[in-house]
Amino acid sequence: MNVVIYARFSSSSQREESIEGQVRVCQKYAEENGYTIINTYSDRAISGKTDSRPALQKMLTDSSKKQFQAVLVYSLDRFGRNLMQSVINECKLEKNDVKLLSATEKFEDNAAGNLQRNILKSFAQYYSEELSEKVIRGMDLNAEKCLSTGGNVALGFRVGEDKRFYIDEEAALIVRYIFESYANGMTVKEITDNLNAQGCRTSKGAEFNKNSLRTLLQNKRYIGIYTYKGKEIPDGMPRIISDELFYKVAEILEKNRKAPARAKADVEYLLTLKLFCGHCKEMMTGLSGTGKMGKTYRYYECKGRKNKTCNKKRVRKEYIEDLVVEVCRQQLTNKNIRKITKELMAIANISAESHRIAELKKQIKEYERKHNNLLNNVAECDIPSVCKSIFVKIEEIENIIKRLEESLETEMKNQVVLSEPQIRFFLNSLKKGNTSDIKYRKALITLFVNAIYLYDDKMTIVFNSGDEPVTVDDLLLSEIEEHFQHMEKGLFLDKVSPPETHQNSKRITVGFSIPFLTSKLAMHN
Repeated sequence: MNVVIYARFSSSSQREESIEGQVRVCQKYAEENGYTIINTYSDRAISGKTDSRPALQKMLTDSSKKQFQAVLVYSLDRFGRNLMQSVINECKLEKNDVKLLSATEKFEDNAAGNLQRNILKSFAQYYSEELSEKVIRGMDLNAEKCLSTGGNVALGFRVGEDKRFYIDEEAALIVRYIFESYANGMTVKEITDNLNAQGCRTSKGAEFNKNSLRTLLQNKRYIGIYTYKGKEIPDGMPRIISDELFYKVAEILEKNRKAPARAKADVEYLLTLKLFCGHCKEMMTGLSGTGKMGKTYRYYECKGRKNKTCNKKRVRKEYIEDLVVEVCRQQLTNKNIRKITKELMAIANISAESHRIAELKKQIKEYERKHNNLLNNVAECDIPSVCKSIFVKIEEIENIIKRLEESLETEMKNQVVLSEPQIRFFLNSLKKGNTSDIKYRKALITLFVNAIYLYDDKMTIVFNSGDEPVTVDDLLLSEIEEHFQHMEKGLFLDKVSPPETHQNSKRITVGFSIPFLTSKLAMHN
């Protein structure tokens, strides 16, 4: 007798037998009963409560061609979880002289058998509805305790093993920057451009855009309010920002929403997430303002100054960025280029494969071993209920392997093997670049600058390249300033600039990290 297999699972978020596992059991059943399998139909991630299943509908249509005499399923609930629909679809098969067979359930071919089948179908529908209710009840109970109900976690938070929310300090730094920058007058586009230029990503791993940023700026969880189905529970979450900042942002959002559309300048603050106050070590964020004559001025301001805990002066955006770019260029001497190239090639020769790739391969191999062991257990097991529980574990492992393989593929695509001539060419090209080109400026800062600590009379830059500390004294800074005579005299917002004497030496202490530069070179090559 010719038969076809029909397999289905609802979604990756549910614990059900995998398609492959169902097919294997059906194949074994067909072999034991002398059936010939001529086709397999499968619906992935589609509920059995609906008839809108492409593979099911095609199988029902093909049943009229008289090419097969039976449809074989792992169990009746794979055929459908809606009793009425299942009965109607089975009648369609019977009209075409096609039987519905279950590989794990046995029925007598009589009235009692038909009753048993309908009872199982009814139970499948009941189970589906009850499962949905349980999921909702479970989410409601978790919400009452301010626990995670699943789904995406907002940027700046992480969920612990106890399902409670905790602050992800690294991501929370980005959240605070977004709120503070918007409150200080930066536009949504300016903020998103800065974040994307620095390689920052949303909680979903995507680039920032105006919609994701506005959604983030309206999320009350950042002021400690747990939200679920319109209900708000104060102090249900750990707080990331103050009420004052949140509601100031809300006021600006509403004001901008009502304001007429106007042209916005595309301005990037290149030192975002890299510039810190040398006195209080708080981040310095970009802000803009308009003078009496309508001219727009842009600065970096210490967070501590805004909170009145630090008296660090503001610094003009254009001046400090030009200064940092020029100091970066000073590091591209022929001697340093040779040194960096040598170090990079030494690292490349040690291992052509990153630690991350090796670790992913190791994990995949281990889960494949577990997967094979479970398949062997299924082959030796004759108890349907036990087989069913094993298939649950098989699907879990298959999902894990799939995620690991996707991560491995991404890592492999991003891995770039650089040759010595390529590295030298790239570094020499950087040395000759145009400092007025925004892409060139971003490349220099991204590649070389790890952090900048700015004082009122000096600054310390930690670079990502080199192998020995380098001191840049007042003489070099004076030479750099000569390149920018067209700009307003002085580095700071007020009219008082640091004294142009050698009494207070302006030092730039340089630290180094060759492996970091390797990844950055790969990004820009």
